[in-house]
Amino acid sequence: MNNLAESAALAPDRETHLHDDHHDALRLWLRLLTCTILIEGRIRARLRERFDTTLPRFDLMAQLERNPEGLRMGELSRRLMVTGGNVTGITAALVAEGLVERRAIAGDRRAHLIRLTPAGKRAFDAMATEHEAWVDEIIGGLAAADRERLQALLGKLKTTISAPAGQRAAKGGQR
Repeated sequence: MNNLAESAALAPDRETHLHDDHHDALRLWLRLLTCTILIEGRIRARLRERFDTTLPRFDLMAQLERNPEGLRMGELSRRLMVTGGNVTGITAALVAEGLVERRAIAGDRRAHLIRLTPAGKRAFDAMATEHEAWVDEIIGGLAAADRERLQALLGKLKTTISAPAGQRAAKGGQR
């Protein structure tokens, strides 16, 4: 582990700011957030070290890999939940490196379709293979039964969060 990753692992996380009087829902939310931040930090560091790339670039390429016909810039922004300016900057860099292509859409001068090039597909496939192995390694410390239980519980949480507010209140438990 490099010094940056080591210091991040030792730094206080979101949960360290809790007090005994904080309710269970807040504790759970901060635990989920902390786990997400820790996993994302390791993935970011490994992408940088192994492929000299960033997580946003990887995420953009992942969207394009799932959509080989290409995506409009606006759709990429929506899927990545970032501004058009962010997508434009990342795309421009990937175009310059020959990893994606940007094509004008006939009849709409302002719209562009973005697709992986063959070189981009090969680069992404290599990153995705290692990314999957990293996630397996990071989460692999949990026993298979624990992973299955956590997956099921998080599925329930996702369903609860996705329910309309009135239904969440009716189902919600005590604090």
